[in-house]
Amino acid sequence: MIQRSLRHVWHPCTQMKLHESQPPVPIARAEGVWLYDFEGKRYLDGISSWWVNLFGHNHPHIKAALLDQLDRLDHVMLAGFTHQPVVELSERLAALTGLGHAFYGSDGASATEIALKMSAHYWRNTGRPEKCRFIGLAGGYHGETVGALAVTDIAIFREAYAPLVRLAATVPSPDVRGALDGESAADVARRAAAGLQSWLAQHHAQTAALILEPMVQCAAGMAMYDASYLREARALCDRYEVHLIADEIATGFGRTGTMFAHQQAGIKPDFICLSKGLTGGTLPLSAVLTTDTVYDAFYDDDVARGFLHSHSYTGNPLACRAALATLELFVQTNVLARNAELAQLLDQAFAPLTRHPSVRNARRLGMIWAWDIDETASGAAPLPHFAHRYARHALAHGVVLRPIGNTLYAMPPYAMDAETAAHLAHGALAALEATLAEI
Repeated sequence: MIQRSLRHVWHPCTQMKLHESQPPVPIARAEGVWLYDFEGKRYLDGISSWWVNLFGHNHPHIKAALLDQLDRLDHVMLAGFTHQPVVELSERLAALTGLGHAFYGSDGASATEIALKMSAHYWRNTGRPEKCRFIGLAGGYHGETVGALAVTDIAIFREAYAPLVRLAATVPSPDVRGALDGESAADVARRAAAGLQSWLAQHHAQTAALILEPMVQCAAGMAMYDASYLREARALCDRYEVHLIADEIATGFGRTGTMFAHQQAGIKPDFICLSKGLTGGTLPLSAVLTTDTVYDAFYDDDVARGFLHSHSYTGNPLACRAALATLELFVQTNVLARNAELAQLLDQAFAPLTRHPSVRNARRLGMIWAWDIDETASGAAPLPHFAHRYARHALAHGVVLRPIGNTLYAMPPYAMDAETAAHLAHGALAALEATLAEI
């Protein structure tokens, strides 16, 4: 299986040569929080399979909904047709977000592309075509298609494609790790907002939208910030007539403790991008929701004023049905309240890791934990490729954890209990000790 995969599969976000020393793990099946290989060894999915799995793998409620939908309608194009799952899902998402007119894609990057195009096209349709540039936060990540890369500020993802990308501007991040001596998280947010105001004061006439990840910039090493920044950003976007796009692809559906992260600031964006947990980790689906004002600017007899964007599998019935089943679980099992209790349990389990002398900036928001690792704490020079070395040791201890640079993080499914929490925490700490022992 491994050799066949290496011969024919180009794995994502991977330097394939690394698989010479660390081959991919063949997974045969999954159940709950566990992934099982072909020899029966199990691994706890500590990062929810890239942040998508909410309620555990092979969940019976989601599986039953998919099987029922498969007997009814597998797919029909959404251009000129509609179907019950996409209508019901759009209604549910509108009720949850306060936004309507759901437009569907296949993945997070697709959602970013949709929101960016929709924002720029809105300004064109309303007689201001010069408002076609975008702005994002330093360290922001919004996907790896060409448009999404333009608003992604992580060099390793976009430098090779610089000739293809029309780069957006970046403003300071409110990441609390950037605090100066004596500054609180709110002080950092206020200082970052001042940078945003300064930029918008000069460039708002050409700016279509600000895009940001509310509360946590995940690919920037789980950079967390104070909710006051979102309130300041909302006020500034209103003042300077700039759209606010909330990229909730990773932070939505309870990950930060509220259904959507921006709700912690009491604001409403002009666009919200959703994916990952939307289907509970079963099928690819993304959605962008926006305001009546934006929608109305496209409603016209002129076809060219319409939003002529499409994906072949837009609004796929199976994916929409999985999303509906996922949202039903939030209601049936009181997920947000249960997660608050579960997070306390995991805090206790992670306490030895948090107290480790090599850990800096231990932090948590909702069901996201992060620890910055200082490999030089013992006085030794660090070895390269901390993340790859750590991931290898984590697998040896039966957990799936993949640090971002030197930031170790956990974003487990909501199906954890005391036993699995202890296993995850023990494996995380043991893998750190094993990695540091190589120095």
